Amino acid sequence: MQIYPTLQLQDGRCVSLSRGALDNPAIWHVDPVEVARDFAEKARWVHVTDFDAVARGETDNSALIEQIIRTVPGSVQLGGGMRTMDRITRWIDAGAARVVIGQTALVNPDLVKEAALAYPDQIVLALDVYQGKVMSRGWRDTTVFDPLDVLGWFENDALAAIVVTDIDADIEETEASVSLVTRVAEASRTPVIARGTISSLDDISRLKYVPQIAGTVIGRALFSKAIDLQEAVNLAAPEPEETVAPFV
Repeated sequence: MQIYPTLQLQDGRCVSLSRGALDNPAIWHVDPVEVARDFAEKARWVHVTDFDAVARGETDNSALIEQIIRTVPGSVQLGGGMRTMDRITRWIDAGAARVVIGQTALVNPDLVKEAALAYPDQIVLALDVYQGKVMSRGWRDTTVFDPLDVLGWFENDALAAIVVTDIDADIEETEASVSLVTRVAEASRTPVIARGTISSLDDISRLKYVPQIAGTVIGRALFSKAIDLQEAVNLAAPEPEETVAPFV
């Protein structure tokens, strides 16, 4: 299972949100580029979300993100404000290994299909789920859609992965999250990346054995030191297969 350590950027700073509230972030006083480099050295991937792009479309974080992409010794999975094909193309051309499309998929599913056709296995669909329904606008609006309904729209498209955020687990720190990601993973032809489910190493141990779960995104727990990234990567790695010594 792949660990995706995440940087969430707002005004050039690393932040974490409480209950998805963009106006009251926890600010981590660290160098985003240095943190991204450390993450990528240990996990091979780093997940970056541009909250300014989520909120406004426009962003002052572009130069910072470009520097992260150029300098990290791994691959960058980038989300935030992916509302047009031009923006998706711009970031793939800049070197992002994958781009993540969230709420735009709900209002313009054809953009996801167009992007997946142009960039097969580089487009990630993000679904934020609360009380069984997909949310939009940064967890602010409840839609009528069950996550499995949205999965069906893209079942024949060449997506790289689907990031499923269990908002219930993220805000309440419950253990019910495994049931949601299990349900989505069982219905999906595309590998699922869980988000909002990890607050301890025990959570990784549990998630590791859910079929079709390809990885998990971890953010706040790394910055708060609740989880050591290297320990998380080691724990998520496949178990070595037993070998039988040949008869002599």
